Amino acid sequence: MATPTKVAAVEEITKDFQESNAAVLTEYRGLTVAQLKQLRRSLGTENKFSVVKNSLTAIAAKEAGVEAFDGQLAGPTAIAFIKGDAVAAAKSLTDFAKDNKQLIIKTGFFEGKALDAGEVAALAALESRELQLAKVAGVLKAPMAAAARIIDALRLKLEEEGGASAAAEAPAAEASDEAAAPAEAPEAAAEEA
Repeated sequence: MATPTKVAAVEEITKDFQESNAAVLTEYRGLTVAQLKQLRRSLGTENKFSVVKNSLTAIAAKEAGVEAFDGQLAGPTAIAFIKGDAVAAAKSLTDFAKDNKQLIIKTGFFEGKALDAGEVAALAALESRELQLAKVAGVLKAPMAAAARIIDALRLKLEEEGGASAAAEAPAAEASDEAAAPAEAPEAAAEEA
C-alpha cells in the first residue's frame, strides 16, 4: 500500500524528469555529505542532484516516459536532473567523478535519448553552449569586419589621393598668384602715371 510520502516522492521525481532536458544516473557509494554538497554546488543552481530510492524512481521514470534507467536502478542511487546547459552539467559531473572515484556515472538521457556512461563523457567533452554561440557570432561577424576594413582602407586611400592632389594644386595656385601680383604692379604704376 502506497503511503502519502511515497506518492509525494514519486510525484516530485516525475516532475523533475518532466522539467529536465537531461538527467544522469549515478552511484554515490562512499561519498561524504561534504563531497555531495560540493558536487551540488558545482552543478549550479539550475540543476538538481538528488539521492533517490530505486523503487520510487523506477515508478516515476515509467510515469515520465523515461526508459533510459531500466535495469540500472541498483545500489545507492542519485540522479542529476539537468534543467540548464547539459554540456556544462555533464562536464561538472565527469570532472567530479575523476577527482572522486566513488562517484560512478551509470547512464543518462539527453533530450529523450538514452545515453550510456561513455556518451555522458562525450557530452561533457563538447564545448559549452556559450562558447559555441561565441564561435558562431565570430563567424557571422568576420565578413562584416572584413567589409569594414576594406571600406576604411578605401577611405584612407581616397583621402591620401585627395590630399596629394590638393597639395599639388596649392603650389600651382600660389605660383599663379605670385606671377599675377608682379604683373599687376606695373599696370598700377602705369595707371598712376
